[in-house]
Amino acid sequence: MHRCEWARAEQMIAYHDTEWGVPVHDDRILFEFLILEGAQAGLSWSTILKKRAAYRQAFSEFDPTRVAAYDESKVAQLLDNPGIVRNRRKIEAAIGNARAFLAIQREFGSFDAFVWRIVGGRPKINAWRSLAELPTTTPESEALSQDLARRGFKFIGSIICYAFMQAVGMVNDHVVACFRHGELGASSSAWAPTCR
Repeated sequence: MHRCEWARAEQMIAYHDTEWGVPVHDDRILFEFLILEGAQAGLSWSTILKKRAAYRQAFSEFDPTRVAAYDESKVAQLLDNPGIVRNRRKIEAAIGNARAFLAIQREFGSFDAFVWRIVGGRPKINAWRSLAELPTTTPESEALSQDLARRGFKFIGSIICYAFMQAVGMVNDHVVACFRHGELGASSSAWAPTCR
């Protein structure tokens, strides 16, 4: 069974085989990936995956309403939590992003409706032959980054946005030889757009 080259360690293989590139339309999960991708800045994704359970506990199971209500005492508590990345800027960004996330939900009805319009409501199926071909940014990730920044989000540069888009299945960046490329491509062929 051929996989994308980056999926080698057990946890990364499980993530690759079950999550990466699978279209996500649940706002809580979209919020989770948005926060985790921002936390990853300057670190490896494997580091964040190892901390994922601790992040879920520390950030109220990624309930944006609860995270948006965090105050300075909660920030101090999070800075003392060894299970997460203890970076004040990233923690404060997660709280601010929760507030901006709620504003988008109010405007668009859901974050899902907002974010999936970037790709026309359906996954973009790429056909990369090797990991070296994968881009780190695209015009779509740049547009998403700029739109989120305009709405007050932090730690959402174009590279982070593209990693987010890959994670939540807005793009299928499994290499063509990977067994997941075909599986996800087949499930996307009858895709019904969900954006408004």
